[in-house]
Amino acid sequence: MVVFGISTPVVVQVPGGHSAWEEEAGPAELARVAATADRLGYHHLTCSEHVAVPAAVEAVRGVTYWDPLATLSYLAAVTERIRLATNVVVLGYHHPLALAKRYGTLDRLSGGRLILGLGVGSLVEEFELLGAPFQDRGARADDALVALRQALGQRQPAHQGPYYRYADMVVEPHALSDRVPLWMGGRTRRSLERAARLADGWTPFGLDAAGLAGLLEAVERPAGFDVVLGFPAPVDPGGQPEAALEAVAAVEALGATVVHVTVAHRSLEHYLEQLEAFSALVGLPAA
Repeated sequence: MVVFGISTPVVVQVPGGHSAWEEEAGPAELARVAATADRLGYHHLTCSEHVAVPAAVEAVRGVTYWDPLATLSYLAAVTERIRLATNVVVLGYHHPLALAKRYGTLDRLSGGRLILGLGVGSLVEEFELLGAPFQDRGARADDALVALRQALGQRQPAHQGPYYRYADMVVEPHALSDRVPLWMGGRTRRSLERAARLADGWTPFGLDAAGLAGLLEAVERPAGFDVVLGFPAPVDPGGQPEAALEAVAAVEALGATVVHVTVAHRSLEHYLEQLEAFSALVGLPAA
């Protein structure tokens, strides 16, 4: 069964990928989006991480990225059911125990609603800014994933790996569960293989249908593994419901188990109307 979350507006603003109203939106608008998605039965909402983006790539990447820990903590307080997904946090910017403590606290505050989406990272200038090693970031990410799995939900975790080692340290509070879902981002076969080996799901970006299908066919995945996909373009469930259902069928055919929903919208009110229309269209479990 496929579940549907929202790719949250406002918190990430990529040129050409957001509406004008989002540029002036703040906490009140964001809280309305989250509360509406929660009431309508959406599975999750998202927030991504960039600490600072080079001005030279602003036209391509955009520069508005709300901090995921602060943002999701705020949204946890105005929602009850919807899960809180980082999509994604860059592993190389943080010690695994720092992630376990900070996001474990969020998991506890939200009643166990955390999904920890993680990535290896690719923006070399940001790595350099933060003093984080870039060249061996893939190997470091592998070790960090193992360390995180051993730390989440544990009061006294221990890990002895090639990059991270700790023992006899107490993490309190910690996540409610030691099986917090881990989604791994990426767009390569290596990222999917890493996710299948060390995480619970794969959340790719920047791939067309043929590229996705080829990778998913090539890499064996364990039972219960999530494939987290988005639509190639925003859907219009209020104006073109048949096309929206076709988009759903297309991502299901690719193997999606979780879908990031993006809808066409021109204002906050229109966005909320579109969330409601899509919820009714696919039969989400509204409160």
